[in-house]
Amino acid sequence: MPKVTYISHDGAERQVELPAGWTLMQGATLNGIDGIEGECGGSCGCATCHVYVDERFADKLAPMSEVEDEMLDCTESPREANSRLGCQIKATPEIDGIIVRLPEAQS
Repeated sequence: MPKVTYISHDGAERQVELPAGWTLMQGATLNGIDGIEGECGGSCGCATCHVYVDERFADKLAPMSEVEDEMLDCTESPREANSRLGCQIKATPEIDGIIVRLPEAQS
């Protein structure tokens, strides 16, 4: 199972293993990781699963959709070049070891 490290805004780290096909948002919410809300349940209809992806993994992710790009314009915390929505990143063997930082606020 791919491992994901979530780093909270205050620097606390938590690593979890996600079943293949789960999203980073699912992994965070189902493992009690604070800082990811996922209000829309993973339908790319809000921006409350905003994460900053470690740049070493950027080329291993599926391309951003137009809808995700638009939703990232609505984030509470500043959008950066490595901003993605956790509900749009699926756990795959290619992203094993991915590190994501959580923003200061989601909503």
